[in-house]
Amino acid sequence: MKHLILAAAGAVSMLALGSCATMSEDQCLAGAWGEQGYADGRSGLLASRLEDHASACAKFDVVPNSRAYFSAREDGLREYCTPVRGFQVGREGSTYAGVCPSQLEVGFLPAYQDGQMVYAAEQAVSSARSRVESFGARAEHLDEKIIAKQAELRAEGLTDAERDQIRERIGEIRHERGDVIREWRRAQDEVDDAEHRARDVRYHFADLYGRW
Repeated sequence: MKHLILAAAGAVSMLALGSCATMSEDQCLAGAWGEQGYADGRSGLLASRLEDHASACAKFDVVPNSRAYFSAREDGLREYCTPVRGFQVGREGSTYAGVCPSQLEVGFLPAYQDGQMVYAAEQAVSSARSRVESFGARAEHLDEKIIAKQAELRAEGLTDAERDQIRERIGEIRHERGDVIREWRRAQDEVDDAEHRARDVRYHFADLYGRW
């Protein structure tokens, strides 16, 4: 099931890539299928990537050398399917398409999942910071509305009812601003917590995968 899910995720990404030509005319005519296979393997691309290359090169009447491609792809996969690379792929938030042979995946996959933990922790920090910025911008906007209403209140020729209405509106805006500031403070606490967790996660994996 795990492999089916990973392969399905990879297939979706490959379909998106397949909508564009994967090789130029010069690359097709050069016929460096070994180099292309090695590069694709080293990038963790699915074997079906060759079908995309074949489609791109068909318009130039070029047929891929599948034997050279897949032989070199295996060499590329051996470089891709390492624990260090797995951790990097996970930490970058990239998708693993389930391409590693079973004997290499036993080392790659746990490292990939470790990298995903770092990615999730860093994304939590980014999300919390975004909330702080959003509430801060909202508070500033409400401050501007209050200033505008106060200027409106000083205008001449207003009836007492109109002034009362403006004062009531200012009170409503101030109440809303108070709610926003409380949310802003909670978001600040979330940033602190998320940053603390992210530091802990980075520290936990630093000895295994080095500093980054």
